Amino acid sequence: MSFDYFYGQQSDLFTFYRVPKVLFTNERFWNISADAKMLYGILLDRMSLSAKNGWIDKNGRVYIIFTIDEAKMALNCAEQKAIKLLSELEKKAGLIERKRQGLGKPNLIYVKNFISAVDSQLLNCENHNSGTMEITTQELPKSQCNNTDRNNTEFNDTDSIFPSGNGGMMDENDRYQEYFDYFSDQLSMDLLKKDYPYDSEMLDNILELIVETVCTKRPLIRIGAEERPAEIVRSRFMKLNAEHIRYVMDCFKENTTKIRNIRQYMLTTIYNAPTTIDTYYDALVRHDMSHGYLEGGFKKLKMKREEGE
Repeated sequence: MSFDYFYGQQSDLFTFYRVPKVLFTNERFWNISADAKMLYGILLDRMSLSAKNGWIDKNGRVYIIFTIDEAKMALNCAEQKAIKLLSELEKKAGLIERKRQGLGKPNLIYVKNFISAVDSQLLNCENHNSGTMEITTQELPKSQCNNTDRNNTEFNDTDSIFPSGNGGMMDENDRYQEYFDYFSDQLSMDLLKKDYPYDSEMLDNILELIVETVCTKRPLIRIGAEERPAEIVRSRFMKLNAEHIRYVMDCFKENTTKIRNIRQYMLTTIYNAPTTIDTYYDALVRHDMSHGYLEGGFKKLKMKREEGE
């Protein structure tokens, strides 16, 4: 079977599982199999659905139900391997926790926060100037550089992601800066500003809104007409990427109605982006195809590429 090439932004039209890069870059997880890491990414994906459906225990922790049969189907593997991979994630990696319900009911699975699992090494960070590691409560060392010449900021502080109520070691300014650096890299803000040269201020406002929301200490955050638990909002915001921000920009530009509360509109659009982006672009593609725009555009792009070669 022969597959065609991708043209333009066709690759953005699909849904993907996201496996955290830290599982491959941090030595703490080097002894975990690639299949187990893939399963963890699938379980993270299920977490979004559970949070949306309100599967939260009395302690505010999101849980999922993911049976052995579902693991078999997701990975196209035998039952014995599915059992082994779940056990590996729980006992060897400590990335999930299973609780029995009894009476023939499936286990509840708590997917652990992979960032809080990384200790004060900040993901194998090192001081590149001296060759020795120096970590203090007031200074965060730079992490290993990735192939985009930007610093990895997949930080480790437990309180940074889901505050425990005991207060963090860093003050509020450090905490804010930590998240600001993280999202600047995670959302590829430099690249977005190149793609939207006239909307740099708007992108800055979106970034600040995301960081302020994640850093809030309020127990509830207003999204649309509802008050939602802050931990659920934080969890969803931590999964945002550049394509979600492009979607938010598109929604804002295409909106023709008067927006009374810009901040609330942007916050709601950002929160809903992970669950509505696919439907939005699917509808857009169907509309363009029905008018012959998409096919013609891709053909023109292909012809230009061939002419350039």
